[in-house]
Amino acid sequence: MRQTALYEKHLAHNGKMVDFGGWELPVHYEAGIVEEHRRVRSAAGIFDVSHMGEVRVTGPKAEEWLQYMMSNDVTAMEEGQVIYTFMCYPNGGVVDDLLIYKVSKENYFLVINASNTEKDVMWLQDHVREGASVEDLSPQYSEVALQGPKAEAILAKIVKFDPKDLGFFRFVENVDVAGAKALVSRTGYTGEDGFEIYVPWNDGPKVWDAIMEAGKEFGILPAGLGCRDSLRFEAGLPLYGHELGAHITPLEAGLGFFVKLDTAFIGRDCLAAMKEKGVPRKTVALEMVDKGIPREHYEVRAKGQTIGRVTTGGYSPSLEKSIALALVEADAANEEEMLIVIHGKEKKAKKVKKPFYQKHYKR
Repeated sequence: MRQTALYEKHLAHNGKMVDFGGWELPVHYEAGIVEEHRRVRSAAGIFDVSHMGEVRVTGPKAEEWLQYMMSNDVTAMEEGQVIYTFMCYPNGGVVDDLLIYKVSKENYFLVINASNTEKDVMWLQDHVREGASVEDLSPQYSEVALQGPKAEAILAKIVKFDPKDLGFFRFVENVDVAGAKALVSRTGYTGEDGFEIYVPWNDGPKVWDAIMEAGKEFGILPAGLGCRDSLRFEAGLPLYGHELGAHITPLEAGLGFFVKLDTAFIGRDCLAAMKEKGVPRKTVALEMVDKGIPREHYEVRAKGQTIGRVTTGGYSPSLEKSIALALVEADAANEEEMLIVIHGKEKKAKKVKKPFYQKHYKR
């Protein structure tokens, strides 16, 4: 298994290390998943996300080519802006969901899912056109995510710019963070305000230490993969391989806002046809009425019929309830009551609005 530059920091905090897509990463630390989760919601947490992939796309045709590759409107981006988008297969299924950072019309920075890095880079390189080039920079970066309502105050103590001036889904690069040259964006995967900080690989440990020291007075905790998942799940944020995938389209995931059908991109025609005919499946949010914790792949039933499967399920520390996201047949998506089969028994669940937890982004 590969290790990030922060591996020794995880051990120092008694991180419980697990194999995550070939990386040895902490699922939680001493405080445990629930306390880490609650601390991010109430104060701040720091995550090691150095396993994520980073790609640079440059060239005079970079914008034009990226528009062809992405479902969102790349041409509408401003310099210093970040957008969320999908790369799709011709059938409308998802290669990956990712972030695009626009430095200029000829220079873009892509952040892709760790488990998909090799596949994504190959997909991009296989489709690249003259006038654009693709460079995998993943081994060069350490990345930490500082998330929570106290994130701005913590970051302000170790940088030479005012984080208040950085807007939601905006970024600055070549700034000083604890003595390291960094790219900082106001983005995250928790539903809280926060920042993602990219620095040269070997600078990761000193940036981690500086954030932990600056965050002491605010009650910061190191946070692992376990609460990263529960936080994003409560906030209704998708996870590739669960709510999205090669056989799950963005429209079925309820993420059509990030699919601009007035642009030309791979998979556009299939998605346009699906929207016109109506999606065959829809993603719904469920809250357990009966006791039981739903898990991925559990069967969902209504009116005596199997209508779909749970994509993500578990206990919500913020709501103190068991909840689930499920992909179900469109005809059954409006059912107010559904049944989730848990350990062979049907357990009642009620349909609720997404997201489960109201996001607290600073816009």
